[in-house]
Amino acid sequence: MKDNPNDRAIDSNKSRTVEAWEAVNPAVDINAFLDQDEKKDLLRLLTAGSVDDGKSTLIGRLLFDSKKLYEDQLASLEADSKREGHAGEEIDYALLLDGLKAEREQGITIDVAYRYFSTNKRKFIIADTPGHEQYTRNMITGGSTADLAILLIDASQGVLTQTRRHTFLVNLLGIRHVVVAVNKMDLVDYRQDIFDAICRDYREFVTRLDIPDLHFIPLSALKGDNVVEPTVQMPWYRGPSILELLESIHIVSDRNFIDLRYPVQYVLRPSRTFRGFSGQIASGIIRKGDRIMALPSRRQSTVSSIVTYDGELEYAFPPQSVTITLEDEIDVSRGDMLVHPHNVPRVEKHFEATLVWMDEQPLTPDTQFYIKQTANTTRARIDEIRYQIDVNTLHKSSDARPLELNEIARVVITASKPIYFDPYTKNRQTGSFILIDPVSHNTSAVGMIIDRMDSNDLPSRITENDRRHIASGRSLVHRKKREERYNQRGVTLWITGLHGSGKKELVYALERRLFNLGAKTVVLDGSVIRSGLSRELDFSPADRAEHLRRVAYICRILNEQGIITLCSFVSPCEDIRLQLSEIVGEEQFSLLYMDADIDYCRSHTTDDLYDRADAGTVDQIPGLDAPYDVPRKPDLTLFPAELEESVESVVSFLQERNIFPLK
Repeated sequence: MKDNPNDRAIDSNKSRTVEAWEAVNPAVDINAFLDQDEKKDLLRLLTAGSVDDGKSTLIGRLLFDSKKLYEDQLASLEADSKREGHAGEEIDYALLLDGLKAEREQGITIDVAYRYFSTNKRKFIIADTPGHEQYTRNMITGGSTADLAILLIDASQGVLTQTRRHTFLVNLLGIRHVVVAVNKMDLVDYRQDIFDAICRDYREFVTRLDIPDLHFIPLSALKGDNVVEPTVQMPWYRGPSILELLESIHIVSDRNFIDLRYPVQYVLRPSRTFRGFSGQIASGIIRKGDRIMALPSRRQSTVSSIVTYDGELEYAFPPQSVTITLEDEIDVSRGDMLVHPHNVPRVEKHFEATLVWMDEQPLTPDTQFYIKQTANTTRARIDEIRYQIDVNTLHKSSDARPLELNEIARVVITASKPIYFDPYTKNRQTGSFILIDPVSHNTSAVGMIIDRMDSNDLPSRITENDRRHIASGRSLVHRKKREERYNQRGVTLWITGLHGSGKKELVYALERRLFNLGAKTVVLDGSVIRSGLSRELDFSPADRAEHLRRVAYICRILNEQGIITLCSFVSPCEDIRLQLSEIVGEEQFSLLYMDADIDYCRSHTTDDLYDRADAGTVDQIPGLDAPYDVPRKPDLTLFPAELEESVESVVSFLQERNIFPLK
């Protein structure tokens, strides 16, 4: 085989590197050192905080004190500090990261700056993110892959709105480890009481969020206190320095090694005898001999080999990039996903997500975007903006307006074909996505998937399931959604009792009381229904049953619309009342009994019904010449002489049954 001059040059460079190393470090094996260096794990972190809290200064000081700068960088830093620095006579370490002209002129960070360095224990990639609110999208970009966040707080300023905002964004991105660095302690004479007060204020806010690992460190980035080495200025603090914590914090368990998710990025065919599927393992562990399933076909096979540039592996794990070959010839292409058959992700077209809008142009509802999730790209649309989130106050607003730059909202998205995902809280790799503008091809938004959507909950979209509902006369608005909107359950309160027992007075007094409390109610009164819907029916047992049957179906319809119906009917027969309960639905039907005897009813009636009955002009009056069955087990018994107490009893009944308001 012909000798390659490039290989000869590489071997020559390696030889010279080994010779130079052995000359300086004769007692250390360079190969062992390089092997150990390759095995060090990587910690990705971001710095965030309000403007001028010292983020860039902290990172610059970290690089300087850990001796990770070359001599020419130090000379350039000293010269730039005298010409452009904002630290007085001190070296301005922020200039190591603020590379843009505007950043140096203003002394702020605008773009995300990445820096790489390593120590004997770990490798680091630092993202220095801007503090201005207008650069929220830059922080989202920098934090999308971070394992840890350093949130800086100016000791002289305390916890600001910007601090809370960045904490919310860190929580939104699923970053589990947060270091609160209380900077500029030199400006407050290194006082412990100020540090403790800031920690207390921050903890009060962060309890509303899900950040499981939280650390507090007092420091002065400009002076170098507690950045790399512990300081003598704060003897009351016995914790680690920033670098000590970064080197020792445990992040391995943050990765998902349980759920195998292998998005196929490329089908590799270097020869007619080799067919492999290349990609980066998003989560889980894959081994030779594993039984796997390909999505969306759901065809199964067995892993034949796991191939890398350096040779075959027995197993692979995230974030390794490998090529997998299978024992069977199954159809797998870019965008498909390999998983274990007993552990599959969601395979859905509809899902709910938290969206961060990153485009200068506001969201247009009719836009069809491209959605890119793992290696899968397809069309998608935003069906609904559920609510927007004010990151400064955590307030949720349901204003129906387009999303502007840097705004955050909870949305419903429909893709043109199913995608394979897990909730973001479970798997950051498969639970995240971006939306791409189909015209400019700019990234319009980034999103974190919350979970799939049930077809019953989909907004403004006619599905096959919807068509079946329409054909059967069922509403497309799910009952649960009505309950959430109205803060109540649709039920029927059926008040029974003799004519003149006070049912009518109670039902209208109750309507006014519930209206004042914000409930949505409808009153159905016997005399009103008989004047219209049941106008042709008399008071015979058969017609009375038909009259009540009609009312029950009205109640059922109103309950399905989330309305509380208040019914005032004599309804004298127990068996008829049981039938009414079955029509309305036993869970929605409550029977209330107005306990009053015939003498009380005669003396308190507001019409002449009993007089006409005595005169023989009307008959079939319950309690007189027709039977009235006293309810055996009413849900609530009330008394007419206690109208106000009865109203409050019903209100309490609704609260106890979690009917209104909902708990």
